[in-house]
Amino acid sequence: MLILLNRNLDSLTGSKGGGLSSYNNSFSRIRHHLCPRAVPISCDNPRMLIGDRLRELREAKKLSQGDIEKRCGLKRAYISRVEHGHTVPSIETLEKLARALEVPLYQLFYEGEEPPALPRLPKQKTAEETAWGSTGKEARVLSKFRRLLARMDEADRNLLLHMAQKMARR
Repeated sequence: MLILLNRNLDSLTGSKGGGLSSYNNSFSRIRHHLCPRAVPISCDNPRMLIGDRLRELREAKKLSQGDIEKRCGLKRAYISRVEHGHTVPSIETLEKLARALEVPLYQLFYEGEEPPALPRLPKQKTAEETAWGSTGKEARVLSKFRRLLARMDEADRNLLLHMAQKMARR
């Protein structure tokens, strides 16, 4: 049956030859043809790196995959697939694994003991600095408006505020 399957795979891929190595090569080509987005697992593959890091942390704490299964509720087979790079875990799953390993989440992505240094970001403006009329042209307009309102009598000021409220409701 294996030889028959091998011949069928060879006929599909156009290769000639026989034996198990020919079968493996043909199967790889067909799998790649059927799943072109499938990424081979290598050191350049981030899925493999996260799996390696999880295994490294688990073994450093002398825990088995079964221990992790009991701690976080994920199946041992799933943990194995993640560690071998066959499955990409979600953020929620990574949080469960980090909790089970008793490490902060960042340690799954970073090998140092301390968190990485934060990049220097530009200073953000405070609410007072971003409020309308606090700087520049807006501040000059607001100052002029305040002076003009101070010169108005009470009845005119109330009329102006009433009109502004009506306009704001529209």
